[in-house]
Amino acid sequence: MSDGNTDVPRHIVSAALGPGLPAKVPAGEYEDCPVTQAVQMLGDKWTLLIVMMLAERPHRYNELRRRVEGISQRMLTRTLRVLEEERIVTRTVFPTVPPGVEYGLSERGRELLVPLAGLADWVIRGRAA
Repeated sequence: MSDGNTDVPRHIVSAALGPGLPAKVPAGEYEDCPVTQAVQMLGDKWTLLIVMMLAERPHRYNELRRRVEGISQRMLTRTLRVLEEERIVTRTVFPTVPPGVEYGLSERGRELLVPLAGLADWVIRGRAA
């Protein structure tokens, strides 16, 4: 492979991604693919930012809202719910008046930081080239 060639050898694609895609990919199968769904969820406008904030430490709802300029209450709630449904974020309710709620990364969420760090590294290296 020459320096200018961007084609990835088939054996590398197969090793990384498995057997590969069929000649024609049905739209329904693409939509139902868990990898597609994960990329769509992480590609949401606010998701990565919230995950990275929670990687620092757990946050209360209003603390997240103050730190994320431009996010609406509705969007923050929706984003946190999706992350909780995906088991990336945990929600802890404290028995105070009014009840305090704190969000933090779950074990699965902390595991997500590894591929995200790899992706960030890949992006930064690509921009430097």
